[in-house]
Amino acid sequence: MTDAPVPRRRTLAPRLTNFWQSDLAWSFRRSPVAVVSLIVVVLLTVGAVLAPLVAPHNPFDPATLNLMNGFTAPMTPNAFTGESFLLGTDDQGRDVFSTILYGMRISLFVGFSAVLFAMVLGITLGLIAGYVGGWTETIIMRIADVQLTFPAILVAMLIFGIAKGFTPVEYRDQMAIWVLILAIGLSDWVQFARVVRGATLVEKGKEYVQAAQLIGRSGPAIMLRHILPNVLSPVLVIATISLALAIIAEATLSFLGVGAPPTQPSLGTLIRIGQGFLFSGEWWILFFPACTLLALALSVNLLGDWLRDALNPKLR
Repeated sequence: MTDAPVPRRRTLAPRLTNFWQSDLAWSFRRSPVAVVSLIVVVLLTVGAVLAPLVAPHNPFDPATLNLMNGFTAPMTPNAFTGESFLLGTDDQGRDVFSTILYGMRISLFVGFSAVLFAMVLGITLGLIAGYVGGWTETIIMRIADVQLTFPAILVAMLIFGIAKGFTPVEYRDQMAIWVLILAIGLSDWVQFARVVRGATLVEKGKEYVQAAQLIGRSGPAIMLRHILPNVLSPVLVIATISLALAIIAEATLSFLGVGAPPTQPSLGTLIRIGQGFLFSGEWWILFFPACTLLALALSVNLLGDWLRDALNPKLR
């Protein structure tokens, strides 16, 4: 009589366990810079998402503002009201800490949305250019080459100005954020398209693609179900780095006054406002939003650098 086989114990999260034991997770645990960068990104993102719950005040609710609290230094009681604020207040009496949390919501939303739009557009055009070839590839890549001859911020400003010109005046403030996403996304799709096109040219000649063609698979089905999963690794690296660049681009446009409207200020808008009071002694209005933007962009960029090295087989 043989013993019955012992059933294998099921873990609560087998996929999470497998990921934790993977080479990528091991590389992450071995990189203190990546760990610290992820912690900073998570803390800032959670603070921005939960801004209505975390922020001491709603800086954009006029009923909660007191002009007597204006220009209060950080952690210093106001001379008139006696109130104290962690990072001080601006000229309108708004808590700087609260404005940073609410401003990060706009910056992160614009950054994520612009990168997602650029990624979808770039992947689509890159797959078509690499798989179809011919005049289609020539037209797409020549457009990409022409766009690369101009700085991305100038392209974004041009697209923002054109799109805003077609927007009715009464809807410009409401549509400003979406126009900003469109401008940054259209200025950043080229990197995705070039990388995906090169990877598609390599994958197109492999046996599994030729087998799919022999059994009658259509071109779109082959691109989406067979080629796309094998070209996503470099795309994820570019997307991570592009997120930092998109956040900086949004801040730059808002600093120049052609980005987020004053009714929905981002970190760039807060920096532009603080810049006007820098030389009058109210340094904290500019300093803390600028440090937040620097920490956010630098952390995302460092994560992108780690991901690029971790996914590079030559460095393993």
